[in-house]
Amino acid sequence: MLRVLAVDDEKPLLEELLYLLRSDPRVRSAEGACDATGALRRITRALESGPDGPDGIDVVFLDIQMAGLTGLDIARLLGGFARPPLIVFVTAHEGFAVQAFDLKAVDYVLKPVRPERLAEAVRRARALLGRPDGAQQPAPEPAVPDRRTPVPPAGTGTGAGAGAVERVPEQIAVELGGVTRFVAIADIAYVEAQGDYARLHTDGGSHLVRIPLSTLEERWAARGFVRIHRRHLVALGRIDELRMEAGTTSVRVGSAELQVSRRHARDLRDLLMRRATG
Repeated sequence: MLRVLAVDDEKPLLEELLYLLRSDPRVRSAEGACDATGALRRITRALESGPDGPDGIDVVFLDIQMAGLTGLDIARLLGGFARPPLIVFVTAHEGFAVQAFDLKAVDYVLKPVRPERLAEAVRRARALLGRPDGAQQPAPEPAVPDRRTPVPPAGTGTGAGAGAVERVPEQIAVELGGVTRFVAIADIAYVEAQGDYARLHTDGGSHLVRIPLSTLEERWAARGFVRIHRRHLVALGRIDELRMEAGTTSVRVGSAELQVSRRHARDLRDLLMRRATG
């Protein structure tokens, strides 16, 4: 069972988070700190005690925007220790996700916190600590597919549907602040890698999902998405211009100009020419 520390400088939100954590049977104890100073004091005691000591902490559920030191500052400080507690960020802001995962965060939970989403963060922490849950596990978030499950190629279905062509989903679920929105894949012009996340760019804005770019490349190949760079996946039909000058290649997708890596340049040009000539 986990020993956890929750840190948030807004008392009602801290109390709600502690209530949810204490309601989880996989959590042995849940303490709270209402500021960075109190959090560091408690974490220091845990580090002195050691992971297996009586004052040890397994996981810190950490708000980001706080007075004084931010949650990111605390995570950076903990990164200097040999065996720090795991970090789960709990925040109302999606914009810090890339920084959070650069700091080796276990998860990034958006406020308002939903019990099933917090339960998934607890599951991930337990798995990293070598304490996996039993057969009954919380269902994964819609926008967070299980990366360990291979996706069979189209037309190689299994089970009762074997032999049928697998249908490529029409939409992708994205979550922000407890609201799940369904974005049509046909509306996505290109995808940008951001750490463990991918940012989906549409004409109306962008959306962040916790799916690796390589996974989207595999799943959306049948929809005409191609890799043009280690950071970008582009819908072929949304490319307006291909530019090759001074030894570099780029494409224009709407108002965005994206670099094409040398290893992808020739294949991309051939694909575009074949599309253009039928």
